[in-house]
Amino acid sequence: MRAGGRVKATFMKLRILFLVVLASASFHVEAAFRAGIAVRVLTPDPLLPVSGGVGASNPVREKKGEITVRALVLEQDATRVVFVSTDFLGFPGVLGDRIRQRVPGIPADNILIGATHTHSAPDAYCFPDGKGGTGGDLKFLDHVVAEAAAAIQEAAAGLKPAGLKTATGEAASRIAYNYYAPQLYDPRVNVFQAVAADGTVMATLVNYAVHPEVLGSDAGICSPDLIGPLYDRLAELGGGTGIVMNSAQGGMVTADNRLPNGGEARDWKECQRIGRLLAEESVRVIKDAPVQSNPSLRVAVRKVQFPVESPLLLAVMRGSPLGYATGTDGTVTTRMNLVNLGTAQILTIPGEALPNIGFYLKRKMRGKQNCLFGLTNDAFGYILTEVDWQSFKRYEYVSRTCLGEKTGEILIAEALKLIADNPAAE
Repeated sequence: MRAGGRVKATFMKLRILFLVVLASASFHVEAAFRAGIAVRVLTPDPLLPVSGGVGASNPVREKKGEITVRALVLEQDATRVVFVSTDFLGFPGVLGDRIRQRVPGIPADNILIGATHTHSAPDAYCFPDGKGGTGGDLKFLDHVVAEAAAAIQEAAAGLKPAGLKTATGEAASRIAYNYYAPQLYDPRVNVFQAVAADGTVMATLVNYAVHPEVLGSDAGICSPDLIGPLYDRLAELGGGTGIVMNSAQGGMVTADNRLPNGGEARDWKECQRIGRLLAEESVRVIKDAPVQSNPSLRVAVRKVQFPVESPLLLAVMRGSPLGYATGTDGTVTTRMNLVNLGTAQILTIPGEALPNIGFYLKRKMRGKQNCLFGLTNDAFGYILTEVDWQSFKRYEYVSRTCLGEKTGEILIAEALKLIADNPAAE
């Protein structure tokens, strides 16, 4: 072969090698972990009545902070998961499914929709008011569905390469306590941060068990309660855009707004104190966590059936115009997710699990950080174990607003199957 031919052949080999390397590099860029977050303001104008539980809503005269929906999209290789947080008492699965139908390109089972549980937002359940009507505003809920879907699409369109930080630590006192038994609550906060290539924090997810009901539904105020000041403080501290997923806050893990000499502080100043403190504690807990440059991401789902034995909840489902689906056998079906995200495991709960259930499930999970996303994918009231259901006078209300005696046992059994079938990353 002539020298020129050998040079040409060598050049072609180098060119092919370059293309192979380039293709490989492009693959790794595509497979890298990415994150995106978006927010939509949902505060109604004019203001609507707000709901703190089953029954008629209460009129309002002003707002403090903004009601929002927030969507955090995470992607690794070909897998995407979406965490959606809405500032409502609960967000029924029937509305969640309407949002999922508007989001092409992401599997419906990978869109996890939860509620912060503020008691100062419009009714998303459409509770019957006892007069043949409902406290829910269907036009407003149509708007909520559209805005939530738009937030997911915006977050997905804005995906950027990111690293992930995850951490768990005990938060300070005077944030939450158990109204029924003060020390029977989980003081741990789980924190996630999506960190851009330049070290800037894009988003901070806070996972903590608390009822945001400092103001209460009878204060005449539309508000995200303590969640709004939490978001503001996270931004001030360099935490980017905040998003809250509540945890096992049932029976009755509430905001610690107790006054030293008795009574409760029920004003915006107290919302700011608690919200800012939780934000500061979350930043402290996550501060020294290492950045996981390309964390694994796997999403599993189980469809779960629960018998509906509660006359109250059955009346809500049948009387609401939302069209809750109940089976001919008197059951409801919902989804539970298990997400393995880097060193963390996340399990969703379709209601308000009591803290003893929360502690047990976390103990059985297999991540370095074990997180429960309560009131996620559905909002079926309180979740009690069989031995607690209707066992104490204190539990009369939570038992009436629980699907039935076996709800806790079914939840635990299905959760353990999810955990066993989907081991955490090493």
